[in-house]
Amino acid sequence: MIDVVIVNWNSGLQLMQCLRSVLGCGGNQVARVIVVDNNSADGSAAEVDGIPGVEVFFLEANVGFGAACNKGAQLCSAPYLLFLNPDTVVEPDSFSVALNFMNGSENESVGVCGIQLVDENAMVARTCARYPNLLRFFSSATGIEKIRAFRWSGVIMHDWDHQSTRQVDHVIGAFYLIRRNVFEDLKGFDERFFVYLEDLDLSYRVHDAGWDIWYLANARAFHAGGGTSRQIKAKRLFYSLRSRLLYGFKYFPRWQAWALVGVTVVFEPISRVVWCVARGDVAGIRQTGAAYRMLWRGMGRIVRGEGRFEP
Repeated sequence: MIDVVIVNWNSGLQLMQCLRSVLGCGGNQVARVIVVDNNSADGSAAEVDGIPGVEVFFLEANVGFGAACNKGAQLCSAPYLLFLNPDTVVEPDSFSVALNFMNGSENESVGVCGIQLVDENAMVARTCARYPNLLRFFSSATGIEKIRAFRWSGVIMHDWDHQSTRQVDHVIGAFYLIRRNVFEDLKGFDERFFVYLEDLDLSYRVHDAGWDIWYLANARAFHAGGGTSRQIKAKRLFYSLRSRLLYGFKYFPRWQAWALVGVTVVFEPISRVVWCVARGDVAGIRQTGAAYRMLWRGMGRIVRGEGRFEP
């Protein structure tokens, strides 16, 4: 059985669409559906409160994705936890394929699995990732990974078509099925990651604890991607950059973490502005500037590993 945890923040109609798919496809495989609302202002959580089979918990502040997931997980008791983004729509066999795989006797060492995600253009999204190192972050930060010959060099597995089932380092947190005992043993998500990379950090710890992670290509779900953070592009970039640096200072040798700071604050803004100029994206240049101003204001806290703060 699966307990489904959905963290909501201003998801609008996407939340209702997601829940309809879960309730329609879950059948007897889903024990509880829990929506943790991160103090939304759009009324989306209130709209679904009272739907039979859905439990909604309203938080008085936006505590971040990982912290909200942890709060939802505390209410769960099923053997499996599924963290599902509100901008997803599952298909009839999304749960059964994943659950049957995890319950297979040959897969007792698998701690986490994800399924194939398709985007708004019905294209299979490149969602799996490799564990970051300095060179992979450098490739992503400078845009080198966008060059066809170097697609293998970044964190996201752009060089693989995601059309086959295989073991991977990480599956995206939009559909993240994990054994509850594994999640609890690892004490859940690291709440210092307000949003972004908290799932990658958890996957790294899952692997470090001796569990495998698999991507399943024979089940799929729709994922809009970008989620509700599209509404706040500058803050989205800031949170992404901050999470990257937090990850570096958590796992890399100190000199590499500082090298990552150099890459992030010297090379990346240049590459981003050049890319915006090439596209005539004036708003993108302003958003990049705003994100880096927030990053600079919070740099001391990031270096100290404090993580969570409002820019």
